[in-house]
Amino acid sequence: MANIIEFSGTVLVAAGEERRGMWSVDGRLTFIKPVGAPNAVLDGWVLPGFVDAHCHIGLGPGGAVDGQTTLAQALADLAAGTLLIRDAGSPSDTRWVQGRADLPRLIRAGRHIARDRRYLRGLGHEIEPEQLVETVRKEARDGDGWVKLVGDWIDRGVGDLAASFPAKLVKDAISAAHDEGARVTAHCFAEDTIDDMLDANIDCIEHATGLLPRHLPRLVEQDVPIVPTLVNIATFPDISAQAAPKFPIYADHMARLWERRHDRVLEAYEAGVTIYTGTDAGSVIKHGRIADEMKELHDAGLPPSAVLDAATWGARAWLGVDAISEGASADVVLCRADPRIELNTVAELQHIVLRGEVVR
Repeated sequence: MANIIEFSGTVLVAAGEERRGMWSVDGRLTFIKPVGAPNAVLDGWVLPGFVDAHCHIGLGPGGAVDGQTTLAQALADLAAGTLLIRDAGSPSDTRWVQGRADLPRLIRAGRHIARDRRYLRGLGHEIEPEQLVETVRKEARDGDGWVKLVGDWIDRGVGDLAASFPAKLVKDAISAAHDEGARVTAHCFAEDTIDDMLDANIDCIEHATGLLPRHLPRLVEQDVPIVPTLVNIATFPDISAQAAPKFPIYADHMARLWERRHDRVLEAYEAGVTIYTGTDAGSVIKHGRIADEMKELHDAGLPPSAVLDAATWGARAWLGVDAISEGASADVVLCRADPRIELNTVAELQHIVLRGEVVR
């Protein structure tokens, strides 16, 4: 006997497309009414499950975490309606998460690749520049089509943010990843780092706090999206205050990046730069905060329709995962009100359905 769920509300198929009359039959969406009575009838405004495009499953403040902690992280994201996660670097082997039908879908990027003694201990591969190309090549083969670089971090000798690796080697490394069929994304706080990454044909920019007007047309022309992780950028004032006694230049730089965070995101949006939602959950940020990130993007000035696209239809298309279409996996969330009008409704979901099973 088929497992049938009827969705009795409005289905938001795309940013500007809605329809009524959708079902899940044995875990697959259909707009053709099935034979037989539904096992459940769910009401509400239907959206594709949310996407956290910068999340760290299996990562804690000190590095890798145990299986129970990893499971709790995945369940926290699931409870918030995050049904698709692009991992942005984890020292844990989380392939087992991908084998669990009751957990969000996970696209792994392997470990961060950072400069030796220039990043948080225990999180990534800490290497010297001459090891960069081969390390990227290895991670490209081991991950699920993504590699994560740490593009910049504080250089204590300089007293400020500085690039992790020479620009020429970054270009060679990204080319190597592309040869292996993988895309590359990079942690970028500083302004000049974004120039280096664009010169190297990067595929995505994380954080992007150093965005300047000169970057915007290049991001559009090269079709490079940004994942601002604004809930993480909210920690910059604390970082600045802690660093001020020893590294005043760095502290001032971080404070200025924080002050213009919303302006830069809005400028990017208005210039036509593609933006996706990401929380940076894992080391400092708690899991399950996708609604907070959506609110931050709205506070920056993005309209609800753009925020929803960044978290659902657009993000899924970018990652090659179906949203709402005939035969797609039934991975959806249901809101109590129209989220295109009342965006805050995404924080209190009516229902969550993963692979055709009602989670809530």
